[in-house]
Parts: sequence; C-alpha cells; structure tokens
Amino acid sequence: MDWLDALGQLRREGLPTVLLTVLEVRGHAPRDPGAKMVVSTTGLWGSVGGGNLEITAVERARELLRGDLRGGPEVLEFGLSEHAPAAHGRQCCGGVVRILVEPMPVRPTVAIFGLGHVGLELARILSRHDLELVLVDSRSDHVVAAAALPPGPAGVDLRHEPAPEAVLAGLPPRATVLVLTHDHAEDLAVCDMALRTPALGEIGLIGSGAKWSRFRTRLLGEGHTPEQVDAIRCPIGVPDIAGKEPAVIAVSVAADLLRLLQPADVPAPTAGEVR
Repeated sequence: MDWLDALGQLRREGLPTVLLTVLEVRGHAPRDPGAKMVVSTTGLWGSVGGGNLEITAVERARELLRGDLRGGPEVLEFGLSEHAPAAHGRQCCGGVVRILVEPMPVRPTVAIFGLGHVGLELARILSRHDLELVLVDSRSDHVVAAAALPPGPAGVDLRHEPAPEAVLAGLPPRATVLVLTHDHAEDLAVCDMALRTPALGEIGLIGSGAKWSRFRTRLLGEGHTPEQVDAIRCPIGVPDIAGKEPAVIAVSVAADLLRLLQPADVPAPTAGEVR
C-alpha cells in the first residue's frame, strides 16, 4: 500500500496520522521535493530519504501523535554533511533538506442508522462537512437512494445490513451514533448493542418523550444500568427549532451535532457574531 492509500484508509478507520513532505532541497539529497511519507502510531508508508533525516522526522511525528495534533504544521531542516548534528548516523549527500511535518487529525465519524426521510435529509446536510459518514439501513432501496447524494467533503460509507446493529462493532473509537430507523424494534436493537459496544461517542435516538420512556424501561430490562441508559440522548436536535417536516428535523439534529463535535477549546460565538 502506498502513502496515499494508507492515508485514506487510516482516515476512514478514525486513526490519527502525520504526513511528512520533502518541502525544499538545496544541493544533493536522497529524495526530491514532493516526496511523502505517512506516519501512524504503528506504521510507516513511503519515504522522505531514509537515515538520520527520516528517523528524526518520524520520531517528531510520533511525538505529535502522542500529544495534541491541533498545533499546526512544522518544518524541520537537516544538513546532510559529516559535520551536521545527527542522532541516528551521518548522511553525507552534501545538501540541505527541509521537511514539512503536517498533523492530520482524526475526522469525526457519524453513523446514521436509518435512511428514511429524516435520515436522508440529515445525510445530505452532513455530507457537506469534514466528517466520515457511515450510512446504514436494513432496506436495500433506501441505501440505493442514499448513493445518489451529491458529492461533498465528507467520506461516505454506505451499508445495507439486515441487522443494522452488527455495524456498531466496526465503528472507530468515539464515533457518534444516531438512531433513526423506520422500525422501533430496530431502534431498540441498535441502542442495546450501542450500549454494549465500548469506546463509542454520543448515542442519539430520534423520538418523543413517550417513546424514550418505553425504551428506557426495555433497556434497563436488558441489564444496562441507569447511568448507561441515560447516556443515550432522546430526543435529539435543538429544542427550540419547531417543526415536524423531515428537512426541519434534519437541520435541528445537524445543528445540535455540530455543536457537540466542535473542539472543546473553541468558544461559542456571541449573539450576532458571524464566523
């Protein structure tokens, strides 16, 4: 697998990476400008030149992977001569190389279970954001309809699954789960399995207070604790956005979700502020 395929796969799997790029070369160097390498916590793909240069850049990338990837890119400069400082052996090509160290933070994953009127409208909105979308339905025709969504920046993974809850085990850590199926029995099965799946993020269920009361009783009867059950958010959406039309509900749910997904250190805008 080359570096580009690796970057795409790691992104879909919800794993953080760092992209190394040969930014500039003066004199002789092992690789030309534009050479790239992808670094994960456990793997390497591609090469920016080997030797001390590459090992040092990989070490710095893994320091970032162990910390906070939101600090922005860095540039490392290496002298390739016998007099240049080196922790991992000398490279005597005679040139100078600058390496761009570019953190690639994990894109949030949102799994939508149910591609009916609301689910499809919600998928349409979220496909325009920097997310990984997993769209699941037990009905093949609804999955086909979702395939016609206009392309956007989101990665979209369509799943036709007769038992939708089976998809949960393969979601990346901290994935958000939104349950909007056409069948309350399916909703309950997905909620039950979501509570049994470790490391998921938010779990949201569409429905009224009466529906949630019944679900809560059923989930407690399945052996979940009150604290576990109450981690499910129901109803979902912005409370003061009224309307039962699918597009209105989808906008409400999307707005609430994007608020939850924004980094904790990003302050909410004040009234009238535009960003």
